[in-house]
Amino acid sequence: MKIFHTSDWHLGRTLYGKKRYAEFEAFLNWLIEQIILKSPDLLIVAGDIFDTTTPSNKGQEIYYQFLCKVATNTSCEHVVIIGGNHDSPTLLNAPKELLKQLKIHVIGNISPDYRDDVLELKDATGITQALVCAVPYLRDRDIRVLGEYELADDKDRNFMQAIHDYYAKVCAHAEELRIKLAKPVPIIATGHLFVTGGKTLKDDGVRELYVGSLAQFGATDFPAGIDYLALGHLHVPQIIAGLDNYRYSGSPIAMGFGETCQQKLIIEADVNVGNVTINEIAIPKFQCLERITGDLDTIKLALTNLVNRDESIWVEVDYTGQEIVTNLQQELQTIVINTQVELIKIHNSQLLKQILSSAEYDEGIELSDLTPEQVFDKCLNINNIPEEQQEELKECFAQIMQGLVTHDVRAE
Repeated sequence: MKIFHTSDWHLGRTLYGKKRYAEFEAFLNWLIEQIILKSPDLLIVAGDIFDTTTPSNKGQEIYYQFLCKVATNTSCEHVVIIGGNHDSPTLLNAPKELLKQLKIHVIGNISPDYRDDVLELKDATGITQALVCAVPYLRDRDIRVLGEYELADDKDRNFMQAIHDYYAKVCAHAEELRIKLAKPVPIIATGHLFVTGGKTLKDDGVRELYVGSLAQFGATDFPAGIDYLALGHLHVPQIIAGLDNYRYSGSPIAMGFGETCQQKLIIEADVNVGNVTINEIAIPKFQCLERITGDLDTIKLALTNLVNRDESIWVEVDYTGQEIVTNLQQELQTIVINTQVELIKIHNSQLLKQILSSAEYDEGIELSDLTPEQVFDKCLNINNIPEEQQEELKECFAQIMQGLVTHDVRAE
C-alpha cells in the first residue's frame, strides 16, 4: 500500500499576530497536486490539524474544502485523520459518520471499544489493503483510572505504562485480524506523542505533552509487528531510533522563526509486510521567513540585503548589541518601508535581560516578549518564595498550563 504521511498542519496558527491562511491554502493545494501526481492509496494526517481547540471558521473552511477535493478530485482510496493535543476531539468527531461515507476516517479521541479504532482498509474491489491502528493523542484520563493519591513520579510512570498497554492491545487486535484474513497485509499505526530521542527546535511551537522527568516513551515501547508508524507532534521531520519505518513527518510550514532553515517534507511510503520503501517529498516554501541577530550595524546590513532580494519576506530581529538604542524600531523601519520586507517582531535582548534581573518591568518590554514560565518565575522571585518550594510550584504551574492547552472546551 502506498501512503502519504503528513501532520501538524496547525490551521489557523498566527505568527506574532500575522494570519497565515494564504500559506495553509497554498500547502493544501500543493498537497492535492501531489496526491493526483503520485496516486497514494492512503493519506494519513497524524494530529494537530488545527492550532487550537476553537479554530476559526476560516480554518475549518480550508480543512473541509481540502477533504472535499481529496474525495472528489483524486484517486486516493482512504484518508485517516487523528486528533492531536491542539485539537478538539469533539469538533473533529462531529462530522465523523458523514465523512466515513467518503472513506475519510476521523479518530478525534479513542473509541469506547479500542477495536473500533483498528481500521480495515479495502480497495474498490473489496480486497483488504492494510490494517491501520488509528491511535490519536492519548490523554491520561482516557486510558486509565487516575489514582486519588498518586505521587508525581508514580503518575508519570503509570501513564507511560498505560500508553504502552494501549498500543499493545490495539496492535494485538490488528494481528488477530491479519490472521483471520489469512493474507499478508501490512499493519500501519499512528501516534501523536513525544518519543524519546525526538528532536525539537527552539521556537518551533511544540508543547510539552507529558509533564515530568519520567514521561519517556521509547521506540521499543511500540509493539514489534508495526510495519509503518506515522507519528505527529514534533515539527522536525525525522526517523526514530534509526528505524526508517518509524517517522515524524514534521509540520508542512515553519511554525516559527526557529524552523526557517528546515526543509519541510511529506513522507511517501510504499508499505508491505516487513518491507517499506520511503520517498521524502520536499514541500516548497510558501512564505519566506528570516531571523536576524546581532548589533545594529549587522542588522541594518542584513535587512538591506533582504530588501535587495525583491521578494515577500517576514523578518524577526533579535538585537543583541551592547548599546541601548531607544529608537530601534524606527531606525529599522526606515530600511524596509515601501518594500516587500516586513518586520514581524523586534526583540531587544539586552533590555529583556535587564528587565528580568530587576524587580519591576520597564515600559520597553511588552508582556508578549515573555513566556508564561518567565512571568511565573519572576512572580516567585518578587514574592521571595523559598527555593525549596519553587520546584514544586513550577511543576504545578506546568501541569496547569498543560491542562489549559489540552482541555476540550467543546465537550459537553
